[in-house]
Amino acid sequence: MQLLQALCQIAAPSGNEAPLTEFLLGYIQQHQSQWRTQPTVLSGGEFQDCIILIFGKPRTAVFAHLDSIGFTVRYGRQLVRIGGPDAETGYPLVGRDSQGEIECTLVVNEETGALSYDFYREIDRGTELTFRCDFRETETSVQSCYLDNRLGVWTALRLCETLQDGIVAFSCWEEHGGGSVAYLARYIYETYGVRQALISDITWVTEGVHPGEGVVISLRDSLIPRRSYVERIRRIAREAGIPHQLEVEGSGGSDAKELQHGAQPWDWCFVGAPEDNVHSPDEIVDKRDIDSMLALYQVLMQEL
Repeated sequence: MQLLQALCQIAAPSGNEAPLTEFLLGYIQQHQSQWRTQPTVLSGGEFQDCIILIFGKPRTAVFAHLDSIGFTVRYGRQLVRIGGPDAETGYPLVGRDSQGEIECTLVVNEETGALSYDFYREIDRGTELTFRCDFRETETSVQSCYLDNRLGVWTALRLCETLQDGIVAFSCWEEHGGGSVAYLARYIYETYGVRQALISDITWVTEGVHPGEGVVISLRDSLIPRRSYVERIRRIAREAGIPHQLEVEGSGGSDAKELQHGAQPWDWCFVGAPEDNVHSPDEIVDKRDIDSMLALYQVLMQEL
């Protein structure tokens, strides 16, 4: 969990993923010699702040988004949401501007719902503020801001240790409308002929999805994946004996939306652990679901 904690502590809201990208490139350089297969690392230039890792002869790509939700300083003390963060008066926010480090407090107007910050000075407009990280680990759970999607990134990195054939793509902007997966998917399809994907992201605890009962295989959210592909994934999970749950939702989305709306014939399925206290400083995930998420990804990348 030390790696997960390090990931959660790096501020990387949508549009400013570069600090996390830099961390990952350093981590990959340091650890790839210990991995089963040495990947080709693609980054920078046309890939912007995204990273693509190519292992062996890939058949399937895993997409994990780097960015988180947060807030942008507008004018005066106004704040604008990045993505869909939970907002309550008193949430501690951190950032940095031209005048130095910032640790301030979120304020929500009870009448209008307008967002602002409480700080001893005005913060430079355009500054990004994120939840202050308070990483808490027990025997059964981890709790922190930005488990969505640092846990998806963690799973993808741990997958790299044993992956023989496959692609791992770290994307940007997912929390605020997307945009990077379209060009990543096109490049991967045209260069390697890969057209099936897994979305390594975090979903929600709901009345039908419970903590501790296994990783979630999503049958649908606001989009509907191709049923035959999802059934292959379900069969592999059953045969491997990995605890898992099925999710059916009518809203929400992920990096998959750009795969489905793109010009290439991608199959996709969202596979991720469920969390409670979504998009708040106190997101919490059961460790049993983390274990089953990594285990299922390891099996799927062998079998698909």
